[in-house]
Amino acid sequence: MPATMTDMMIKADQVYKSFGQLSVLKGVDLAVKRSEVVAIIGSSGSGKSTLLRCLNHLEQIDSGNIAIANEWMVQNNTQDQAVYQPERQIKQICAKMGMVFQHFNLFPHMTVLQNVIEAPMIVKKIKRDEIVPLAQELLSKVGLLAKQNDYPSQLSGGQKQRVAIARALAMQPEIMLFDEPTSALDPELTGEVLKTMQKLAEDKMTMVIVTHEMGFAREVADTVLFMDSGIIVESGPAKSLIDHPQNLRTQEFLSSMFKS
Repeated sequence: MPATMTDMMIKADQVYKSFGQLSVLKGVDLAVKRSEVVAIIGSSGSGKSTLLRCLNHLEQIDSGNIAIANEWMVQNNTQDQAVYQPERQIKQICAKMGMVFQHFNLFPHMTVLQNVIEAPMIVKKIKRDEIVPLAQELLSKVGLLAKQNDYPSQLSGGQKQRVAIARALAMQPEIMLFDEPTSALDPELTGEVLKTMQKLAEDKMTMVIVTHEMGFAREVADTVLFMDSGIIVESGPAKSLIDHPQNLRTQEFLSSMFKS
């Protein structure tokens, strides 16, 4: 059954983005349904991270349309130029999304708990005694409640990334975006972060994940998109696309990934 607009958490149509003379996104279409997990794969420089950054307004697109949870953030005008909603409305729309980056960006002078409660208190004006129980619940969920009074310098890379996930969840987003969340981690620490993300998928969190972890994408994602040179070359059910890619470029990419 096709998704109705109310089921659609992310809708992007014909998104174009250039940096100067370099064209990075060349007419990307993306549709993500509620509770769907979408993995975006592709080689470095294919436009994956830029697409994610355009979805949550860290980058502005040149033309195209983007709607988040049924609200248009940006739409083309009659001259085929992207026109954004007023800044206040964009902030409200972007508050529906949490983002986890390659590098954890934790505040080094704050404890784990302080890192998690800071944004809800400042951005959402939630009182400390109200947000602390939620933060502790989230830290428990990512297996780090015992570390709540530690500082980031006392944590492993995998633990820092799990704190970053808890911090994003503390804003109670409807959608989570992950930009290669394990690429800065040693291989033995990758598993604990992927396990945390798998739990989120089981809890029906809508997620878009840029990743090089093919096994994780195959097992956890509902849909996989393969990007190359700024376009989505192939998309389909995760197991089907990774096990039986149809496009030659997808085949070459996956072959190289499974060899490495």
